[in-house]
Amino acid sequence: MDKLLTNRSAFLLWLTVSWITTAEADIALWQLGGSGLEWAEHDSVSILIDEITTPGAIQPIYIQPDHSVFSYLTNWGSWTPRELGYVDGERPRVSGNLRLVDGDSTSYLAPSSGGSPDGRTFTFDLAVPVPVFAFGFYTPSQGYRSDGNSLREDVVPAYELYIAAHNPNEWRQVADVQENFRPVVQHQFPRQYVRFARYIRRLSRSLEAAQIEALQISSQAIFAKGQAHRGTIGDFEIFGEGVPLRAVYKTQIFDLGQKVNFGRFSWSASPLRMVDGEPVEAADAPVSIQVEARTGIDPKPDLYYEFTDMGTRVPVSQQRYQDVLKNPRGAVNVNDGQGGALTLTTRPKPGIRAGIEYDQDNWTFWSVPTFESGQTLGLRSGSHLQLKILLNSEDFDAFVRLDSLWIETSPTLATSVIGEVARLDDPQPLRGVAEVEMGAMTEFVYDVKAEVSAGDTGFDALHIRTGGPPAFKHLEMGVPLRQVEASEVVESADGLTIHLPEHLSAGRNELIRVIFAAEVFDFAWTFDGEVLDSQRQSLPQPLQSGDVGDDIATSTLRVLAASTTQAEKIRDLRLSTAVVTPNGDGINDLLEIEYTLLGLPRTVATRLNIHALDGRKVATLAIGSQKSGLQRIRWDGRDDSGALLPTGLYLLGLEVEGEAEVIKRLIPVGLAY
Repeated sequence: MDKLLTNRSAFLLWLTVSWITTAEADIALWQLGGSGLEWAEHDSVSILIDEITTPGAIQPIYIQPDHSVFSYLTNWGSWTPRELGYVDGERPRVSGNLRLVDGDSTSYLAPSSGGSPDGRTFTFDLAVPVPVFAFGFYTPSQGYRSDGNSLREDVVPAYELYIAAHNPNEWRQVADVQENFRPVVQHQFPRQYVRFARYIRRLSRSLEAAQIEALQISSQAIFAKGQAHRGTIGDFEIFGEGVPLRAVYKTQIFDLGQKVNFGRFSWSASPLRMVDGEPVEAADAPVSIQVEARTGIDPKPDLYYEFTDMGTRVPVSQQRYQDVLKNPRGAVNVNDGQGGALTLTTRPKPGIRAGIEYDQDNWTFWSVPTFESGQTLGLRSGSHLQLKILLNSEDFDAFVRLDSLWIETSPTLATSVIGEVARLDDPQPLRGVAEVEMGAMTEFVYDVKAEVSAGDTGFDALHIRTGGPPAFKHLEMGVPLRQVEASEVVESADGLTIHLPEHLSAGRNELIRVIFAAEVFDFAWTFDGEVLDSQRQSLPQPLQSGDVGDDIATSTLRVLAASTTQAEKIRDLRLSTAVVTPNGDGINDLLEIEYTLLGLPRTVATRLNIHALDGRKVATLAIGSQKSGLQRIRWDGRDDSGALLPTGLYLLGLEVEGEAEVIKRLIPVGLAY
């Protein structure tokens, strides 16, 4: 939570210094909130976002117990959305008439006289889980039925109510009422997160219904005569109190005016807790901010198509697709003239929708979420930007206020930079992608080609993200390629930086080839790269996968890995010493443990257990989350209380939480003084 809470004065000092620095360099700060763009004027989705309480900031709406949750939600849609671009969890929905959630009992849904009254269902989706304690409904406040009876007294005879937190297929019943005489219905239950609510009308077990059953006259026959069903609902209500599990804010697509590179995403925020009706700062509040982004080079990330009279597709505008074109009718059954049926498929023709596709050539997909301020999202260069922000809370009364968010930007170094990678001994793999043995040191060839225009500043360095310690072999440049000396090579724990012997620009631009060796620890690994200008204070420009030339036939920066040792996730477990001696003499005071994790689909929890020889666990070291690759941890010979363990032989048990089981490795170590 310390990372979330930003000291206000420190932030302002940082911002001032940054602007002074960027005035002399190429880096600028694009800001949303605070003194930047207004939150309220630039959203495309806003689910339970409070943009009013604190001017210039956003925070989740704190739901009050005397207001229906429906009153906080806007832009309702049908349960089966028809609008283009619908995303689950970004719009509240109702399976029924929107008049049932408008808070106005005079705009009721008139009772129906067709079919059976048994089994009529309404389902509500709040878009996000909300702390709820009551669900119910009430009859209209005015009006009369066709038979002259007051709608206020036209109660629903019998019903069932259900709620669900996350999945609309996992319902929990909160009411099963066989006889109802109340015009206002409200069922309370312990406060809990609820996203979905469902009402089911049931046939009353009244004497009248029993008599109908006894006479074996179906309700279908009774109501088919035109008599309206009993029970009119003016509105449904859901009551709760507190902060939603998440509040959603999605921006419009911003036009930045020019193509730029993106750096760190940072924000100023405060964790808060509601105490006696007032928000107070609470550093320990279980809250977080989640930010995703996508970039493009035009205003629309989707492509819309129409069929031509030849059955091919042509792109059309979103407005034409949505307002003019029709959905295809698909298969049609017609009489075949011989007493049978013939199925025909309608031929594509003008005026028929031919589908929607994501514009992958000009837009990136949403980035991996970041939960920490000051991180980069690995965004591709672009002239358009869209953000998705979630304000998360794990406590009914805790929330986070997001004051402002800013992003580093700088002009592009080149019009485009593309790269592809292959194994050195197999530059043109049969399946079009490099395949290697997981955890084995492999030599790769990495080609880079840039298009540099007169207005671009150019670059003089290349960084490759290898994921583990790399080994640089040599550098080649030009056409034809010639081996050259790099001005500097930096090999880090997870990457390789090569400083080129010359600055590449519009007037001097050459093909780049890097030969290096590295281990691959994941089933699929992308050797992401970026070019840099070491002479200027500018942001690096990411490489895109592409076809650099005929020498390599992959057109991608991704490689695939397979393990010859099935299910081996922990490899090369090594200790810095066989005996750790924590006596303060500076020699083997700490035990360094090194190992490699392989093929993990995500970051996983890792811990080190220290056991005595009789099997007793004498200490546990919680390491935290780790991912595939080389890992290093330390142990100082102490137990959980910080006391030194007695001298002797111990077993170190390294445990990694896999998808289906906990993976363990044991290794002995001595302890002496």
